[in-house]
Amino acid sequence: MLTPRGSQREPAPAIGGGPVGSRRDRPPHGRRAAGSPRVFGYDSFRGDQQEIVDHVCGGGDALVLMPTGGGKSLCYQIPALVRDGVGVVVSPLIALMQDQVDALRALGVRAGFLNSTQTPDERRATEAAFLGGELDLLYLAPERLRVPSTLSLLDRGRIALFAIDEAHCVAQWGHDFRPDYLTLSQLHERWPDVPRIALTATATEATHAEIAQRLDLGGAKHFVASFDRPNIQYRIVPKNEPRRQLLDLLHTEHAGDAGIVYCLSRRSVEQTAEFLVAQGITALPYHAGLDAQTRARNQARFLREDGLVMVATIAFGMGIDKPDVRFVAHLDLPKSVEGYYQETGRAGRDGLPSTAWLAYGLADVVQQRKMIDESDGDLAHRRRLAQHLDAMLALCETVECRRVQLLAYFGQSGASPCGNCDTCLTPPESWDGTVAAQKVLSTVFRLDRERGQRFGAGQIIDILVGKRTAKVEQFGHDALTVFGVGTELGEREWRGVLRQLTARGLLAVEGAYQTFALTDASRGVLRGEQQVMLRRDPERQTRSRSRSARTPQAELPAEAAPLFERLRAWRGAAAKEHGVPAYVIFHDATLREIATRVPATLAELGSVSGVGENKLAKYGEQVLAVLAE
Repeated sequence: MLTPRGSQREPAPAIGGGPVGSRRDRPPHGRRAAGSPRVFGYDSFRGDQQEIVDHVCGGGDALVLMPTGGGKSLCYQIPALVRDGVGVVVSPLIALMQDQVDALRALGVRAGFLNSTQTPDERRATEAAFLGGELDLLYLAPERLRVPSTLSLLDRGRIALFAIDEAHCVAQWGHDFRPDYLTLSQLHERWPDVPRIALTATATEATHAEIAQRLDLGGAKHFVASFDRPNIQYRIVPKNEPRRQLLDLLHTEHAGDAGIVYCLSRRSVEQTAEFLVAQGITALPYHAGLDAQTRARNQARFLREDGLVMVATIAFGMGIDKPDVRFVAHLDLPKSVEGYYQETGRAGRDGLPSTAWLAYGLADVVQQRKMIDESDGDLAHRRRLAQHLDAMLALCETVECRRVQLLAYFGQSGASPCGNCDTCLTPPESWDGTVAAQKVLSTVFRLDRERGQRFGAGQIIDILVGKRTAKVEQFGHDALTVFGVGTELGEREWRGVLRQLTARGLLAVEGAYQTFALTDASRGVLRGEQQVMLRRDPERQTRSRSRSARTPQAELPAEAAPLFERLRAWRGAAAKEHGVPAYVIFHDATLREIATRVPATLAELGSVSGVGENKLAKYGEQVLAVLAE
């Protein structure tokens, strides 16, 4: 696909053939669309992009699995511009359609959308443009295809292709299931001669197969790129006052950076945002309990302002096209590896170093197990949820390279250790925890069998370390034979043992009070038939990179940094004037190249990666004026 030189970030793009006017301006059907960088400002494809573009331009169906920032959009935008008709893009992201369309229009691409946010007059104008051949791309929410008038409209126009974005939403066992996506198989039934391309950044082998089956893409050509995001550093730390840990991360590594903080509950979102604001960090909340106007306003600020932190539930983030998100932090455990990968993938879309940071503890395991037990659905559904959680817990507890394990989950085995995750940079120790595990399990056994009692982690740990609390003495637990048998470990270490035993299914969490019970798997450990190797948690969070090594400015020559900042300031003012996010004007990667090369003429500026013909005409003189200062 067409990509910026020196960057792994996809723009919000168009064809490599000039600002698109009439159809006669375009290359004939089947001719390669990447020969000129006049629209996108990029001069080469990357990976499978060219093969995908050629295949879809020729009328073939395609299923594309490509990581966030890998350039999926160009795989349908270029064919839409080459083929006769309008490319119809099915996207679940109503709140972002305006920004997607604005980004395309900034490139000279004629784009529009139809969704429930428009007035009747706006809808009629877009429909007229579609029927009049005045659009290159039309964005639709999937629910629009259940409306007869929308189907009738599409019947009366000429469709170049259907692009189904975020195709994993069709997977009923997935983390972002959208029922409306199940109806999209009708596209092939109603318009059998129109090519379809389904795209997603998140799919295991099972989800991949489900997408193909549910969208009737059995005959499509499948393209699977590597899921590796080498610029993202994955770090998982033991949870200990997570908001303070987060604050430390922001102050020491990401001061002034844009980022996303994910929390499990709405209440936690609100409290965390308030905490950050009180610490002098510009932060906003986002969750489904806020009214639509507040959500839209906060999202718009996040997209348009530099250095803002969004604290959100997983309701926020899909399709967010902000390239300079420098960190994604999780204060609670994600429910699945798919969800974790998709959420962390919102960092570093521009290819620059970014951080995926997760604080994880025993309470997360207990809470997630409890949520599964109480979830709606049959036994098979709960079992599937448990499988998702087990895979996530295995990623958290591994002593091996996290990236290797993450890629293996998505079917890409055989990767070498990355050297850029916490377990590679500071390898954790593993230790024989069989005796420690037996002490924990024996305590749970004696509480249950001898006293008919079950307790949570705090009481179990107090018994093990021999702590005579009022509660211990009240229940006579200081008389148990296991009282004080665990003084070789501290409370923090015992909490880690409990967490790992629960993660492995050697302990179960039951009831409203989240008490511990033995499982069938516990017996082998108690009898000495099974060894238990445990991960030793590091004493403190590893800071493997200094702030200066992580910032975009650090990649600039020292003399270019002030000019880069002036260009960013100009871009911010221009974005505000035009009412669009700053990255729609130019990406940081483009501004860095301009600051480094300091072009003196429009022709020289036009040779910079990311400066297409339309943007050169619109902003070229302004950029040269900034450089002349």
